[in-house]
Amino acid sequence: MTLIFAHRGYSAKYPENTMRAFREAEKSGADGIELDVQFTKDDEIVVIHDDKVDRTTNGSGLVKDYTFEDLRRLDASYKFKTILKKEPIPSLKEVLEWLQTNQLKCNIEIKSNIESYMKIEAPLIALIREYNLSERVIISSFNHYSIVYCYRLAPEIEIAPLYQEGLFMPWVYTQSIKAKGMHPNFRVAPNEIIKAAIEAGIEVRPYTVNKEQDMRRLFEIGCTAFITDDPVKAIKIRKEFR
Repeated sequence: MTLIFAHRGYSAKYPENTMRAFREAEKSGADGIELDVQFTKDDEIVVIHDDKVDRTTNGSGLVKDYTFEDLRRLDASYKFKTILKKEPIPSLKEVLEWLQTNQLKCNIEIKSNIESYMKIEAPLIALIREYNLSERVIISSFNHYSIVYCYRLAPEIEIAPLYQEGLFMPWVYTQSIKAKGMHPNFRVAPNEIIKAAIEAGIEVRPYTVNKEQDMRRLFEIGCTAFITDDPVKAIKIRKEFR
């Protein structure tokens, strides 16, 4: 069965990378969530995609220039006029604690900015281990040095390279860095590449798959999983393939 990961939570309908989006993804029946992590000024690992807070909150400036306390004051749902309750930026601790109440898988993407590289990996792994989630977490990044470093620190936690260009025999590269899965942009993951990778024992989880025809293609060939903004749509289509 092709698993469905909710991209930044159920982000098609709720504020991305918030507890609300993650909870709604769980309610929808998604098999996992995908989220992004960065450091605050006082070294708290928080869940937010951009280097700046401008796009997703009512604040402005760089995440790394905010303390965790100041970051928590921002509203990550201010663009959603139908959501009346303020949604703060979650700490990773908060998400990992919540994951202990369910069986969801969690794909944590390390943002490949200069600030976090070689700094965020060890504290991130310490947290995953503290919450006993090594078996359910996949660490991914466009910065492959970062995930290789994670593997060296914690070989028990799965790593997966993110990539958006067409690669020749990407499963060979994936195996060479000791990753068990690969996360290509769905546009550079034709059927033959996915099938060859799966045959080589590599799990393939393309991102960000939102169109019905693309979802159908991946269900048809039995892709390991895919990452989508709309888990509800994906689950509805998956039922036809049961």
